[in-house]
Order: sequence, then C-alpha cells, then structure tokens
Amino acid sequence: MSAAPSLEQIASCVAGYDPNALPVAQAQEFIARLVPRVEAVESVAIRSALGRVLARDVVSPIDVPAHDNSAMDGFALRGADLAADGPTTLVVAGTGLAGAQFEGPVPPGHCVRIMTGAVMPAGLDTVVPQEFATLDGDRVTIPAGVVRPGDNRRLKGEDLARGEAALAAGRRLTPADLGLLASLGRAEVPVWRRLRVAFFSTGDELRSIGEPLDAGCVYDSNRYTIWGMLQRLGVDVIDMGVVRDEPAALEAAFRAAAANADAVITSGGVSVGEADHTKRIMKQLGDVLFWKIAMRPGRPLAIGRIADGTKEAILFGLPGNPVAVMVTFYAFVRDALLQMMGAAPQPLPMLRAASTTALRKKPGRTEYQRGIVTRGADGGWQVAITGSQGSGILRSMSVANGLVVLHHAQGDVAAGEFVDVIPFDGLV
Repeated sequence: MSAAPSLEQIASCVAGYDPNALPVAQAQEFIARLVPRVEAVESVAIRSALGRVLARDVVSPIDVPAHDNSAMDGFALRGADLAADGPTTLVVAGTGLAGAQFEGPVPPGHCVRIMTGAVMPAGLDTVVPQEFATLDGDRVTIPAGVVRPGDNRRLKGEDLARGEAALAAGRRLTPADLGLLASLGRAEVPVWRRLRVAFFSTGDELRSIGEPLDAGCVYDSNRYTIWGMLQRLGVDVIDMGVVRDEPAALEAAFRAAAANADAVITSGGVSVGEADHTKRIMKQLGDVLFWKIAMRPGRPLAIGRIADGTKEAILFGLPGNPVAVMVTFYAFVRDALLQMMGAAPQPLPMLRAASTTALRKKPGRTEYQRGIVTRGADGGWQVAITGSQGSGILRSMSVANGLVVLHHAQGDVAAGEFVDVIPFDGLV
C-alpha cells in the first residue's frame, strides 16, 4: 500500500490554494483528497443496519415480485374480452387471494375475483378495480373505458429482476432499504465498520453543565451540538469533555483521541490571538495546517493528521464560537466523515427561496446566514434572516430552519432576489 500523500503534496494539487484566504470550495477539495476510508467490513443483522454504509452491492437472489400479481382488489380478466363500444359482462369463475392462488382454468368470457397481491391466474392479464364493476350473482359487468388491457397488473420482476443490483455499495441504509432487504430474504448485510470520532472543547473559560459559573466563564455548548450532529451521522462518538488550555492536558487528550478514534474534532484554540498551546500541541503531534477560510462565520480552521505512536487520526480543529462550529461542521466535516465511512457523496440539499429583505454581501467569501423559510402568498419559498448574525448567537441557529448560502463570487442581494438555502430538517 502506498503512503498517504503529505499535506504539502495535497496542497500542490489544489488550484488557487492559499492558506490565508482559502475559498470554501478549495478547502472542501483539499479535505476530500486528505481523508481515508475505513477498511474493515462486518456483517450485521438488518435491524442493526439502519444508517450503516453498505460495503458491497446487494444483488437480488429472486424476482420481485416473484409472479405477475394484482395491484388492486377487483376482478382479473383477459384484456381481449373487453368490449370496445359498450359494457362487458363476464362470468366469475372463482376467487384468488394473496397467498392462495386460484388454480382452476379460466375460459374466455370468464374472470376471477382477486385481491391485491394475489397471483394472476394463468391467461389473465388485466384487473378492473372492484369499485368500477357491478356484481350480480356470478356475473360482473364492467363499463366501457374504465380499464385498458394490461392495467393494474404487476409484472414478475417488475421491481427487481433476479441478479439485478438492489442496493449499491456506499449507500447509507434507510428504513425503506431495510424493508427492501427483507423482501429479498436477506437477514444480514455487509457494512463498513462504524467510524470512531472523538471530540473535545478547549478553553479555561469553559464549564461543564452542573459546575458553578465563575466570573467570565460560560457553559460549554459546543460539545452538545457536535454530539448531536455526530449522532445524526451514525458514528461511534467519544466525548472527551473540556480540556484546559494547558500543554500536558492537551497533549494527553490529543494522544488519547488519536489512539482511539479515526477522526478528532476540537472546538476552540485555533483563532489568531488565542493562547497558542492548542495549535502548538497539534503541530507537535502531527502534520497540521492552520487555515483562514474565506467564509463567514468560521474563518479559522485547523486540518491535518495527528498521531499517538503508529496510530493516526484525521484532525478537524473548529473555531470556538457556537454558530461557527455548526457552520464549519456542515461545510467541511460532515462530507469528510461520510467519505471516511465509505458512503457515496451526499451533498446537502438546497432549495431556492426569495429573500424578504436586501442582504449586504461582498464578493470574495462565502457567507452563511441563519434564515427562516416559509411559503409566500404565491405559494413559493421565501426566507427571512433571523436578525443579528453574530457567530456567538447560538439561539439564532435554534430559531432558524435553514442556512442562507451567499456564494463566494456573489454580491449584494436585493429584496425578492432568489438565494440558496440549506434546510435544517434532518440536520440540526
């Protein structure tokens, strides 16, 4: 196996690389080139597979459905028996139930009462829904034009044919996927092992919940938002608490994190002007770069590798401001962790919404503003900014239901102009 490229080698491959004014897109490209994928594969029961990433394609061992069957409760018939210019009357030869196939012959001019999912009797190719038919004794009358030959019949293998790929490797399994796997008779599936992510906050001013707040101190909120965002990704989480800005404590925390996790996330200690213990220990234990991203909020970012002996982990050093932590996580860390998990690319969805007010924006950086998306009078999406956009105002992220993305080259936005919005549903 070839050695992983150095950070310097990766930087040389990124056009326009400037660590002091790095555009968001270039930072994302760099990180995508940096992060490795987990290698170990394990087999898990499908009830334990929700959110896990498939390591191999799942190929259907059967046709789904296994037989032609009815898509409706009604009457199965030959399409050729339908009259073209008037009602059709047929004799009911019997009943076909789901799991109890009608086995007898069905002569021309006859039909079979059938239930949804029941196997189509031999020779019959059409189902008329029962609400369109009139039953009188053993005869049923069907008005002209309510069905065409072939209607309401599910074909054998229509959903999946034997030997066809049902789910592709790299897919994060959803509830619908679990049902699909069950429909194929699969009890277990091969998945990449869970990614292990350690995280901690740095700063002497931080206190954990339950501790008294001394003058100038604040409760550590970042660990809880990071914990929640990691839970949504389905990784194994290692919460290492608050680490004081003291060299020995920081070194011990970084070494323990690198020894036990695939990725390490820190919040605080990477901004210009902060105590430099955190940055110094990061560089001491690995190959780490300190970027100034052309974005707001979230300008400072540390990225690289740290190690404890031979065990190495990817490092994401996020800023300390609460909103900046969340924005940088979704701008950079989320996709990187998904890539490490073996997942196929899953870009964050964006919708277009009309800004209810004018927005000031200078070209040359990407801005993420907290917004509230609603339906306008015309039924289209509109978005209003939550108010002050300071990176320490965590309540604005709680009030908002989306992030307005003002792209790198974009300038001022006029009221009524459309902007891109990342909806929060399912994210935060």
